[in-house]
Amino acid sequence: MQQAKPVLNGLVLAGGQSLRMGIDKGAINWYGKEQRYYMADLVKQYCEEVYISCRAEQKQDITAGYNALPDTFTGLGPFGAILSAFREKPDAAWLVVACDMPLLNGDTFGHLIKNRSSSSIATAYESAFDGFPEPLITIWEPKSYLVLLSFLSQGYSCPRKVLINSDTHLLKPESAEALTNVNTPEDFEKITRQIHQKIASA
Repeated sequence: MQQAKPVLNGLVLAGGQSLRMGIDKGAINWYGKEQRYYMADLVKQYCEEVYISCRAEQKQDITAGYNALPDTFTGLGPFGAILSAFREKPDAAWLVVACDMPLLNGDTFGHLIKNRSSSSIATAYESAFDGFPEPLITIWEPKSYLVLLSFLSQGYSCPRKVLINSDTHLLKPESAEALTNVNTPEDFEKITRQIHQKIASA
């Protein structure tokens, strides 16, 4: 059964406008390199190929040695990025992760992959805040491509709505803190303090 699973590629979401943050979240340096590259390097340990999702105008800014995957479904945010990945490689499963979750670690990815259900459309973590699926660290199976397109044809472009209303394999996160995302300058300051404390005590 393990061999029957579709190959797993990685997709780091780094094409957002970062309007609330005021600066490009993918370019923030927490661990010695821009977060989009740090996350791509982390995901690469678990995936066949890794791509950095971006807007078309950002492609030239992606450092050589990293695969850029510009949105071909535009104006749809993360939903469009996921669809663009499936358009590029429809037979692969995609481990999709947002670049604005700086507390993610190998244990979080390992647990998700170890408990992956390829018979479901996706494997996702349950949010500790509201109990709903967390779409931006999720393994989307190839069969989800048609499901995503079906939702889009009905006017929906919310990945979480797709997960809630589909056959999604939900997992409890081993560390709810790891799923924290950074959207505002206040979030940035709080997370920066946490990271510095962890590095200092390591």
